[in-house]
Parts: sequence; C-alpha cells; structure tokens
Amino acid sequence: MSRARLNGVESHRTLVDLTWREKRIEHRIRFGHIVETHILDRYRRVVGFDSGSIFCYVRWAANEHGTVISRIDIVRAVPDGEAYQTLPFVRPGGDILLRISGWPQVQRVLAAIDAIEMLDLDPAEIAPEHWRHLNHRISVNEPFRVYSRDQHRAWLKRRS
Repeated sequence: MSRARLNGVESHRTLVDLTWREKRIEHRIRFGHIVETHILDRYRRVVGFDSGSIFCYVRWAANEHGTVISRIDIVRAVPDGEAYQTLPFVRPGGDILLRISGWPQVQRVLAAIDAIEMLDLDPAEIAPEHWRHLNHRISVNEPFRVYSRDQHRAWLKRRS
C-alpha cells in the first residue's frame, strides 16, 4: 500500500491538493474536518484528513472560452491497508461515495448539501449511503430522497 507523501515525509492521512486562482482554477473543500494544513504558496495548499472522515472536494476550472471542468467528489478517507480508489489531487486516494461532473449536476449536489446544513447537520457526519444514493440518482438525472433527521437518527444508532 502506498502512503501519501508531503515534502518527502510519509503521512498516514489522506492529503488533498487545493489551488485557488480566482476565475481560473478553484479546487476547494466544501465540507469535512481538516486536521492539517500546509501552505505551499499564495495559490496552493495541501490539507489532510484522518482515516474514516468524509469530505467534499469541488474542482472547477475555466479558460478564456468558459468552464473547462466542473466536478464534485465526496470521499471517505481510508485507513492504511484498506483498498481505495484513486482520484486526481487526492493522495493516496479514498472510498469515493459520490462523483459528479457537469455544472447542472454539481449544482444539484451543492443544493442537497445546503439542505442538510439547513437541518443543522454536519454533511461530513451523515450516512455514507446517502451520498451513494445521491450519486446514482443524479448521475441518471432522476429525483433523489432528501436526507431527513429520522434517517440521521437511524444512521447514528447503526453506527454506535
């Protein structure tokens, strides 16, 4: 199993490269519990997540003709020794719960995240199955179930 490396040092965390150049390239974390941050320069930084934590990674880029890429990924950081899927700018990779591209679909995911936050719930703490459900339904342009407090209570009971 390969581990993520930062400045030649092995890390047991999942590392995500972020870049922010206004209106050109915007890679950002929408939600998740960042446990370490390394500023590389004015435009770039690397953030780390502990294994088991869930985070949302938004990537957008444009050129003089308009948007080139619009993508949102919701990922669970995996512990050492567990299988993972690779993802650009995420080292070593993670358990991809949701992977959507195209601005209209990305907007639907962002609206679903906003709805979860309106319930005063942390999107990083909700049932991973909900993100998979959202991924499947949005990717085929179908309506999806809205996450509820009852669903969250059931998830917390299953988890404990």
